[in-house]
Amino acid sequence: MSGQDLRGLALSILGKAPPPRVATLASFLDAEGQAIDSGIALYFPAPHSYTGEDVLELQGHGGIAVTQLVLARCLELGAVPAQPGEFTQRAFLNDKLDLAQAESVADLIDATTRQAAKSAMRSLEGEFSRVVHGLVERLIRLRMLTEAMLDFPEEEIDAHTHEMRRADMAALEADLEETLRVAGQGALLREGAHIVLVGQPNVGKSSLLNQLSGEEVALVSEIPGTTRDVIRQTIQIRGVPLHIVDTAGLREAQDRVELMGIARTHGAVQKADVVLLVADAAAVKAQGGLGPEVQKILEVLPAGVPCVRVFNKIDLTGEPPHVEDASHGYNVFLSARTGAGVELLRNTLLAVFGWQQEAGVFMARERHLQALLAAQRHVQQAAGVMAQMEVFAEELRLAQEALNSITGEFTPDDLLGRIFSSFCIGK
Repeated sequence: MSGQDLRGLALSILGKAPPPRVATLASFLDAEGQAIDSGIALYFPAPHSYTGEDVLELQGHGGIAVTQLVLARCLELGAVPAQPGEFTQRAFLNDKLDLAQAESVADLIDATTRQAAKSAMRSLEGEFSRVVHGLVERLIRLRMLTEAMLDFPEEEIDAHTHEMRRADMAALEADLEETLRVAGQGALLREGAHIVLVGQPNVGKSSLLNQLSGEEVALVSEIPGTTRDVIRQTIQIRGVPLHIVDTAGLREAQDRVELMGIARTHGAVQKADVVLLVADAAAVKAQGGLGPEVQKILEVLPAGVPCVRVFNKIDLTGEPPHVEDASHGYNVFLSARTGAGVELLRNTLLAVFGWQQEAGVFMARERHLQALLAAQRHVQQAAGVMAQMEVFAEELRLAQEALNSITGEFTPDDLLGRIFSSFCIGK
């Protein structure tokens, strides 16, 4: 329970006021003073608590019936059920956490990999916020200098001041670029990426999915068209979650069910972050290149989505596993049957996403990336109008507002509602 002055409630349910920040053995009492359960009571007076309010924790034996009785007694005494994310929202409103830290609580709970959990913890401890505050402080210094130049135009501004302003802008642009890069790594850890396997029937897409996931998640058969629906599997590569989608083979088909699977393949491709085009290495070698059917598949892939060409079945051609960095992207030669070259594919996927194993990666969300991009855009525009002092000052102000939205210093209430409603109940 969190709220104002919980000592009275503690007296009613415990029969005594527990000492602050000391685990106290106590009975949990009903309205007649009879024990419902016994357990540990912890009392944290404001402001030294998670929420910044008085907090009372009751740790009982558990079990549905006993817990419901204790909960009912708390409600009798005036407590109300917490809304999703309410404790963390109260911590934010009471200045115990900024908004980026508050969001990292949910990210820590939802983390699916060790690396993601460590990055969320860095954000919770304030690493991301410190970086943002550092950028804001530099913007404020630039704004102060600019406003002084506007307010006292009669004062002569020497060349050194103008040079210092240009140097500060260049350093700010470089630091924003680096922050965006690290935040992009954090967003990848949080969200993962969607990878879609496409190709003709019987080229080994399902076998490749099984190799990447380390288990038999897809049926493998010599019969073309075995896969008729999309199969989704989440894997981890060095702590990065990747969502792999195996799809029906693309070809001219008459079977109604297979046609439905092909339609779903096209739908999955439109949502992909990366496409793996799987081809038969033996057939490509015999034809002297990609055949017309594979070329047709390439033509329907969405523009702007990276495509890695995977040449499977090198165990039939005698080629060693290897990676080629071609003008159109990467070519990976492997055998999904033996597993040769699959590790090369894993490394290639991380390279496509620009992943770098770093100790200082903090968790970031899509809204953080958008705010950083907006700040970067305004700083770049400011750099182009440094001679127009009023416009320059306004662009700096807009950049600062964008950065402040990350930590919540200026945030609309509707955005707060959306953020905290995604939390689990209570937390």
